[in-house]
Amino acid sequence: MKSDVEELMPRLLPVETCDTGEDFNLNEPPRNPQEYLRQVQLEASLCPDVVVAKIDPKKLRKKQSVNVSLTGCEAAPQGFSPSLKWQRQQVSNFSEIRQPKQDAEEQWKKFCLGENVYLNSPPIDPGTEDQGLDYVKVGFPPFLSIVSRLNQATISAVLEYLINWFEEREFVPQLGRWLYALLACLEKPLLPEAHSLIRQLARRSSEVRANLESQEDERLSPLNLMICLVARYFDQNDLADKED
Repeated sequence: MKSDVEELMPRLLPVETCDTGEDFNLNEPPRNPQEYLRQVQLEASLCPDVVVAKIDPKKLRKKQSVNVSLTGCEAAPQGFSPSLKWQRQQVSNFSEIRQPKQDAEEQWKKFCLGENVYLNSPPIDPGTEDQGLDYVKVGFPPFLSIVSRLNQATISAVLEYLINWFEEREFVPQLGRWLYALLACLEKPLLPEAHSLIRQLARRSSEVRANLESQEDERLSPLNLMICLVARYFDQNDLADKED
C-alpha cells in the first residue's frame, strides 16, 4: 500500500522498491548509480513520518529587540548647524560642478562637427568667400595627434555624444570620419557601455540607409561601413547585412 507521500509525490526515477531486509551498509560508498538510489530509498524508509521539534517556550517569551530607525538626522547641537545661506551656496556650487558635463558634450559636438553643422547653418558657397580651413566652422578632423591622446573613457563619452546627435539628425561627412576614428580606438573586449553604443550606431545607420532614395547617394557607402564594422569586426553578427 502506498503512503500518503507517495500518493502526492509519485516516484520520478525508475528504482525498484527497496527491501529493507537486505544487507545494505550505508557507511560504504555506492558502487553504481542504481546502488546509490537504493541506499537513498533505504535512508528515506528509516525516517519517521512525523517529526516533532522540541522548542523551549521560555526562549520565545524573551523580548527580541529590532533596531529600525524611522527618524531623520539628529538635530545639530546649538551653534553647530550651518546657516540656510551657507547651505544654498553649497548647493549652487555643487550644481556648477555638475554643469561641465553638459558643457563638455556641447563642446565636443562643436569640435567634431563644426559650428555650421552643430548650429544647422546653411553651407556657404565657396565661390563667394574664401574661408580657408576654418576648423571652428567645419569641424576638426580626427587627427591622429588628437585621437591617440584619448583614453577609453573619453572615447566612449565622445562616441556617445555623437551617436546621440546622430539619433536626431542626418548623416554628415564630419560625423562619419569621427565615428570611424573612435571605433578604431575602441579596445576589445568591449565594455558594456561601448557594446550598447555601437549597436545603437548600427541600428541608426540602417534606419537612415532605409530612407535613402538612390543608390548613388554619397551617404550609402559610409552608412554601410558603420554597419559592417559593428557587425563583422565587433562580432554583433545579428546586425550584419546578408548577401543579396
